Amino acid sequence: MGQLGLGGHFRGLAPRLDGVFRPDGVFAHDRLRFVDFVDDVEELLEDVARQELGNKKAVDDFEDYVLRHYRG
Repeated sequence: MGQLGLGGHFRGLAPRLDGVFRPDGVFAHDRLRFVDFVDDVEELLEDVARQELGNKKAVDDFEDYVLRHYRG
């Protein structure tokens, strides 16, 4: 993100993702519930939307979309 010039938007991302994925890239369900992870990501996206667009509505449906898609 830093190389893309977006590091300022995602300052809290690394600590939130620490330990969320195993070295093989698989989500670590035993460390964090997936719904909590999706909620955290939506909050980060809302922060970016507020900074870039002035409101968070652009990402309001992110959590619902992801949970519907991955729950089947």
